[in-house]
Amino acid sequence: MLVVMKHNASSQEIRDVVDMIQEMGYEARPIPGRQRTSIGLIGNDGQVEPNLFQSFPGVLEVIPVSHSYKQVSREWKEENTIVTLPNGTRIGGTEVALMAGPCAVESEEQILGIAETLAGMGATILRGGAFKPRTSPYSFQGMGVKGLELLAKARDETGMAIVTEAMDVGTADQVAEYADILQVGARNMQNYPLLRKVGRIGKPILLKRGLSATIEELLLAAEYVVAEGNPNVILCERGVRSFDTQTRNLLDLTAIPVVKSLCHLPIIADPSHGTGIRAKVTPMARAAVAAGADGLMVEVHPDPNRALSDGAQSLYPEQFRELLDQIRVIAQAINRELTPPLGE
Repeated sequence: MLVVMKHNASSQEIRDVVDMIQEMGYEARPIPGRQRTSIGLIGNDGQVEPNLFQSFPGVLEVIPVSHSYKQVSREWKEENTIVTLPNGTRIGGTEVALMAGPCAVESEEQILGIAETLAGMGATILRGGAFKPRTSPYSFQGMGVKGLELLAKARDETGMAIVTEAMDVGTADQVAEYADILQVGARNMQNYPLLRKVGRIGKPILLKRGLSATIEELLLAAEYVVAEGNPNVILCERGVRSFDTQTRNLLDLTAIPVVKSLCHLPIIADPSHGTGIRAKVTPMARAAVAAGADGLMVEVHPDPNRALSDGAQSLYPEQFRELLDQIRVIAQAINRELTPPLGE
């Protein structure tokens, strides 16, 4: 339930509503807006009678929240959530954010070199895995803490923000010491202890859609993070499993406008994992921007044929440059623009 206050409601009138909710044994979450404050009621198992609050001074209306994902729904908050990173990158506004880099950190030369190249092209967020969840236990599992240290060094030298995956509760705090955005991967989308943990850490969270997850399940996973007090969640469509074997996954671009209609959180697209095929990454990235994605996460490697992870879906740097030229035009056509390069 959402109690919407009048634009001229006093602080005492707002306090009275909060006190009433708490006296009923529920939690009250004030939500300041541009023109008025709303107060969310959470923790109720059943319906709460709206008339209990309708007569309070300063109350404009009481809106039942019909979705089981309450705090991430448009009913709860109409305005888009904008996640702002330390380097000034904004995700969820009119700009299209660019996250790029290799699947995994492999060496100092590799990650520092590609970071410098990508920053020069205009990307403001560097992706790279230090801890890698792999299907086979014999595949490259990442450099661990050393990889995190190299990502931090790349940030120091280029100004790019860092997004990297936290795989479990035990290492989440360690990853948070280095990362600007903590990624929760597709295989962990419904790892509820991890979702609660990263919600309490407080740093921005990139939540990837699970391999077979519905949109509602994705939004409920985001609710776990937001319920811990962290509103800075970025959703990511990265493809779901399909019966067709022509691509690695089925990149569900319909999810982008659907999520935007249901939820106020930003959503980006990962066409690299969504297709698994280098030649398909660029056209699907173009389509994602046209569909309204708030950003792209693209795997770029200096030498994909020698990559230790996901080389087949990684773009060469020159291909990434061509992609930026193309999506810049698409963004302008829908009254958006790419995030300005660092330093501009």
